[in-house]
Amino acid sequence: MKKIIAKLSLITTLTIASTALLAQGPPEPPSDPTGEGPVGGGGAPIGSGIAILLTLGAAYGGRKVYQYWQSQKEELEK
Repeated sequence: MKKIIAKLSLITTLTIASTALLAQGPPEPPSDPTGEGPVGGGGAPIGSGIAILLTLGAAYGGRKVYQYWQSQKEELEK
């Protein structure tokens, strides 16, 4: 019973304390010299990130297929 109370109090304390750990807000947008207002949207490219993820996924899948093929080969040799 003491362990349950200790775990519950720890979870409650961490939950309440986490509300004070909010991230810093975004910075103010830069002033627009044309007077049309702030420019929206970000400028981060995502093309190379997708290519890296696809390459890593293909390598991981290839490794899994190779391991499966090796295990099947060993079972057939027995």
